[in-house]
Amino acid sequence: MSSQVQPTYVLVHGAFANSFSFAPLQAELGLLGHRSVAVDLPGHGFAATYTRAYQAPQDPEGLATAPGAIKGVTLADNAAHLIGVLERAKRNGPVILVSHSRGGITATAAANARPDLIDRIVYVSAWCPVALDVNDYYAEPEMATVDVASLGLAAAGNPAELGLLRVNFRTADPAALAAFKAAFFADGTDEEFLTFLNTFQPDENLDVGTSADRAQAATWGTIPKTYVRLADDTSLPPALQDRLIREGDELTPDNPYDVRTLPGSHLKWLVDPAPAARVLAGLADLPAPSARP
Repeated sequence: MSSQVQPTYVLVHGAFANSFSFAPLQAELGLLGHRSVAVDLPGHGFAATYTRAYQAPQDPEGLATAPGAIKGVTLADNAAHLIGVLERAKRNGPVILVSHSRGGITATAAANARPDLIDRIVYVSAWCPVALDVNDYYAEPEMATVDVASLGLAAAGNPAELGLLRVNFRTADPAALAAFKAAFFADGTDEEFLTFLNTFQPDENLDVGTSADRAQAATWGTIPKTYVRLADDTSLPPALQDRLIREGDELTPDNPYDVRTLPGSHLKWLVDPAPAARVLAGLADLPAPSARP
């Protein structure tokens, strides 16, 4: 990347999240002299559904049955939307695509389809499936410490009937809140945790892709790539992060990950973003591997 043309950082959120959670990180990047764009995937941000049943006092029965705008949204829809953003960003110079958590699935799908739009792809404790489909990784030893059942304590409605995933993040159930905090933000204060929880939206789409959406060497594999490990993440454990890195390196041995590590939980880097912003800013002048055509 040219040091004279600054890149645009395109930021892709994870499940139940939206562009709002990137605001502190964007402020830090801006203060370091970098422009950024936080993407709202389809059905997210101001396109999300917040039914009246989700307000206080809550109506649990209504919440379990109310329709949601994200119903029917697919990974292909997410990737197409992201590609549209990347096309616009690329007009202004280099693009660094940064994804978090489930957003990595969309970033990978976009990279498979349009590697020409991405000058570096960055995963921050994010999914980049290589050997397995995403859901299949949950049965692997690296995910054995993740208590998926406890994270379902605040689930609302039947996903098969709703056509979407719905979670009541405004629950007052102490067990559910404790499970969320332990999984996503164990190193935050209770106040920080509840504040972040209120940026989440209740609905998420069901489609996490198939084997066709795994990282592809001929396209995704040509893009310089960085993996930012979150050392204290308990929802995407370091062991799983390391496996994804290893599998990516095995797929493209001539274009391995540039690996960085930050302390903290799955969400800490977004609440205290200065360290992450410095890491991301440092990627602007990182030389590309020789394998990049």
